[in-house]
Amino acid sequence: MIRNGHHATSEPREEADCTKPGSSACSPEKRKRVVRLWCDGCYDMVHYGHSNQLRQAKAMGDYLIVGVHTDAEISKHKGPPVFTQEERYKMVRAIKWVDEIVEGAPYVTTLETLDKYNCDFCVHGDDITLTVDGKDTYEEVKRAGRYRECKRTQGVSTTDLVGRMLLMTKAHHSNIVSLHYQQHTDNFGKGPKGHSPWTGVSQFLQTSQKIIQFASGKEPQPGDTIIYVAGAFDLFHIGHVDFLEMVYKQAERPYVIVGLHFDQEVNRYKGKNYPIMNIHERTLSVLACRYVSEVVIGAPYAVGKDLLDHFKEPKKRGVFRAIDSGNNLTTDDIVQRIIENRLQFEARNQKKEAKEMAVIEAMKKREQKQQGEAPAQTAH
Repeated sequence: MIRNGHHATSEPREEADCTKPGSSACSPEKRKRVVRLWCDGCYDMVHYGHSNQLRQAKAMGDYLIVGVHTDAEISKHKGPPVFTQEERYKMVRAIKWVDEIVEGAPYVTTLETLDKYNCDFCVHGDDITLTVDGKDTYEEVKRAGRYRECKRTQGVSTTDLVGRMLLMTKAHHSNIVSLHYQQHTDNFGKGPKGHSPWTGVSQFLQTSQKIIQFASGKEPQPGDTIIYVAGAFDLFHIGHVDFLEMVYKQAERPYVIVGLHFDQEVNRYKGKNYPIMNIHERTLSVLACRYVSEVVIGAPYAVGKDLLDHFKEPKKRGVFRAIDSGNNLTTDDIVQRIIENRLQFEARNQKKEAKEMAVIEAMKKREQKQQGEAPAQTAH
């Protein structure tokens, strides 16, 4: 079992008035106490890598604003997104470290944007984001010293997840990567001029430290209503978010426990190459959701008396309730979106990697030029 944070996001900060864009209610001295941060991105097929970036960003300050790009902007600079902008807005709102989102944020981050939302600086991963013409989208804020970096999460990327869906093997269920799977992921979206370290696929290794970072360890309090749900929660998506939000609203003080089935169990009732994400990846994805309080790793498929008693549920029957999330999206639907648009997504990744390789080559040439100029200056 892993306990997660709950109730925390609804509590107002003492300096809440200072967090409103353009607010003049606080003096400059008081406003400095709240460090406001800006993150932005596509957040397409939101996974625990995105969540981990936002977790790291939030740790650098107090109030995190996340800008999410429109479908049109993403299509212009990268290629077609898998999810619609409305779906992506809702997914980012559900991440527990996010305080506010800005819909339709510009693709290029400027000082004007940071100033508009009273943000001290912006935070991005240690990869690179380029415009359609190959320019660094954070160039302006970097020059102004209002840019910070956090570590990119190894072992997960949208590229890798799309590759798993198209390949239809079970290699990702374990840490032993088959040669066939590795060859496919190496080729997926790989351009003719080499392999970009930012677009490529790396292996995910779960650690206890990573789980601790995502979970807050809060116990249920007197007066909390403990609600248990279970399932695969594979490719954690907007359908899951809508369901968990409805579950959360079933009580005034909900303590939502999510049971996650092991990979073998999910494969038994889902078949094919499901789950697309293994149990370790699904654990982090669910823990990042603001509506979840605790996770049971490897929960039994059948919910019996012993399980209910373990969570100190009242020893009575009639405790089961069916919840309609109002959203029929399934993991199968997402896979189908990918399959139907396979060529578009492969072309998108090849285009992205080609731009990144061009930047890497330019950086190498600049470094070599600087190294060549250094001895000449010494000789003078």
